[in-house]
Amino acid sequence: MTHDHDHDHDHDHHHGHDHDHPHDHGPFQPDIKEPTEEWEFLEIAMRELLIQKGIITAREVEDMLEEWDGKVPENGARVVARAWTDPAFKARLLADGNAGVQEMGMDVPGLKLVVLENTPKVHHTVVCTLCSCYPRTILGLPPLWYKSRAYRSRTVREPRAVLAEFGTQLPDSVEVRVVDSTADCRYLVLPMRPDGTDGWNEEQLARLATRDSMIGTAVALNPDGVRG
Repeated sequence: MTHDHDHDHDHDHHHGHDHDHPHDHGPFQPDIKEPTEEWEFLEIAMRELLIQKGIITAREVEDMLEEWDGKVPENGARVVARAWTDPAFKARLLADGNAGVQEMGMDVPGLKLVVLENTPKVHHTVVCTLCSCYPRTILGLPPLWYKSRAYRSRTVREPRAVLAEFGTQLPDSVEVRVVDSTADCRYLVLPMRPDGTDGWNEEQLARLATRDSMIGTAVALNPDGVRG
């Protein structure tokens, strides 16, 4: 019950491509209140069957959900802050994401973690088009909008429009690359370090690395705590 994704798929996704093709779509509607997709109903049925068979209790399910709820993106923020302040660690992290986070006492068991650096020329955004694979041990539970059909389908087709709806306006000179998580691979975006943070320590910097900036739908906060 500690899986790092909502459903296993043999994904055949394309990674690292810029799918910035304009389409005329309505406003982004991220919230999902009720299960609407096959994998969601399957998860509910499986959970109820395990409880019915006495393999797990409802209380244990609730305890595990509460444990996951307590896992917030602070782990990922600490990784980002270390990378911003330690060039050698950053190089190791980008070369091998799993080994990099293990240096900080974290793990993404059974999965490959790829860390992608945003630069003034390239901005990465993460999506999982078939379900909602997500690095939960690093970022906690995925937000509802990450699971939504609208985000999953529109991000690969019109990433700039979706980013704009998150309040992230990027110059035309910045290439947008959408990367697709798979059943055995997770992504962590390393956002650009905000200007005006020279001399800041890791604890201070970690407050600027938000969940959305590590998914790539936003940039890191500026020193005043406002999205840059």
